[in-house]
Amino acid sequence: MSLPETYLQMISTVSTDGELQMRLAAKKMPTPGPDEVLVRIEATPINPSDQGVMFGWSSMDKATSTGTGADTILKAPVSKHGMQVMKARVGQDLSIGNEGSGTVVAVGENAQGLMGKLVGLMGGEMYAQYRLVKAAMCLPLGPDHTAKDGAACFVNPLTASSMVEAMQLEGHTALVHTAAASNLGQMLNRICQADGVQLVNIVRSEAQEKLLRDMGAQYVVDSSKDSFMADLTDAVHETGATLAFDATGGGRLASDILSAMEAAAARTPGAYSIYGSVKHKQVYLYGGLDTSETILTRGYGMAWGVGGWLLPNFLARVGQEAADRMRARVVQELTTTFANDYSDEISLADALQSEVVARYNAKKTGAKFLINPQLPM
Repeated sequence: MSLPETYLQMISTVSTDGELQMRLAAKKMPTPGPDEVLVRIEATPINPSDQGVMFGWSSMDKATSTGTGADTILKAPVSKHGMQVMKARVGQDLSIGNEGSGTVVAVGENAQGLMGKLVGLMGGEMYAQYRLVKAAMCLPLGPDHTAKDGAACFVNPLTASSMVEAMQLEGHTALVHTAAASNLGQMLNRICQADGVQLVNIVRSEAQEKLLRDMGAQYVVDSSKDSFMADLTDAVHETGATLAFDATGGGRLASDILSAMEAAAARTPGAYSIYGSVKHKQVYLYGGLDTSETILTRGYGMAWGVGGWLLPNFLARVGQEAADRMRARVVQELTTTFANDYSDEISLADALQSEVVARYNAKKTGAKFLINPQLPM
């Protein structure tokens, strides 16, 4: 097939005078090397991790857009504090988009088998009309799959799968998960139900609680209720959960979870010690929905930990065999266990319109946006 000489790619830049600017830049169409493929990107999700690169610490409530179509530019001011936090990226053109899917339209001599295949891929720069990648980075999808099915076949599916993998690897027997009504949270519920793993879901509203209970979730606690800590402690006691993954990151939630784990452990006869429960309690912060400080009110003994958690680091830790096993399951269960629901499908230019940005930057449950770079602008 005949390919255009150039394609469009979304770029995010912070200037020295305190302004974030996002635009579409024209790039020269590349030619695949021996082990490379060129993919026409047809679907790519907007994940919270993508928004961190897109907007950083800019004041998005003051964002404005100018121009139309391929000439659309989004601008937002950056405070002095924001500039300090982002000083390492000032003046750099950052490409965006962690994952996506599309059709292989050109291949190198060692990747002939992927020509014309629909693939999922991860590796950055996905908010673009085309992406050149190593053939090994591609995950071939099934004959009945669509680009929309495979758009988010890496980040959320492998993160949810890795949570259960980490639980088993570190000797825990049950999990706690926050922001549990998200697409990722729903995937984790389906995995845990299929694999017989007990899961405590922390949500923020009655509507989210109902959503998960309708899915068959047994343990769901609402952090907006006055009885939250009592409910959480009861759920942790019943499941024996000593490992949690927190998507919020800031505030007191991680500390509350550790407190509930300690209180649950104290219900076991003979478990009292001046040093707290012997069983190690661990909370991993894997997201930053709450950008405030992480506050730890230490009242949970000495056997505990709070740390950051990143999917690439974990996959490197468990090795290729485990990663391949999880990837194979994702493809097999792409439209069931690992299905995603999208509220909106937008073009690259739409993603730069300030009123559209305000909607997807709100990060509301049930409002997940999908970019289709092939839509007209």
